[in-house]
Amino acid sequence: MSSVPRTPRTHRTRTPLSRERVLRAALDMADSTGLDSLTMRALGQALGVEAMSLYNYVEDKDDLLTGIVELVLSEIDLAPTAQDWRSDMRATAVSAHEALLRHPWATQLILSPPSAPAVSVRMGYIESILARLRKAGFTPEAASRGYHALDSHILGFTIWQLGHALPEDAPPDFVDTLMRQLDPDVFPYLMEHAGVHMKSSEVAEEGEFEFGLDLILDGLERYVRSTWNQA
Repeated sequence: MSSVPRTPRTHRTRTPLSRERVLRAALDMADSTGLDSLTMRALGQALGVEAMSLYNYVEDKDDLLTGIVELVLSEIDLAPTAQDWRSDMRATAVSAHEALLRHPWATQLILSPPSAPAVSVRMGYIESILARLRKAGFTPEAASRGYHALDSHILGFTIWQLGHALPEDAPPDFVDTLMRQLDPDVFPYLMEHAGVHMKSSEVAEEGEFEFGLDLILDGLERYVRSTWNQA
């Protein structure tokens, strides 16, 4: 009686855990379902492990949040290749805005860091901006004001833009329905403003973020030149 050959067993190899893998999984979870859904238990389930095993790679929830903030900030181009400070600063600001839009929860943690290490992560980003302005000839006072103007535009505009996004379940005619409810005699300039937003044009308009950014950079350029002339 001949024996039937056995089919060899295939062994699934589990990708080993690492801090990088844990943080990337946490980043994906925050992006897809929001920061409130990011718990150690949910993260463990997503990785196919017990929640307690995650503590071999992160100290606690604050360390986890610090790690994903660091990943977001690492996406910002802090070393553009342009030759002048204005072009470099513009490229960094646009890069920061785009990174924060990719991770809508990140502005909350950047503005309200969960721990001292998270503050330190943000300090590196701030230092790079101040260093670029100082090396461009800005005085300490001018660099400080320049940083505040740029950072408030990056973070503030991003929050404003995210806050004006329509809900995913909004009907296609949501905006039109809303505008029809407005009395043009009461809100003439608001109606005009809405028309500007909704108009179609064959010529691509410059983004609103870049428009405000260039106003700030133009102002900083004039400001720093005036300080040079007074020196």
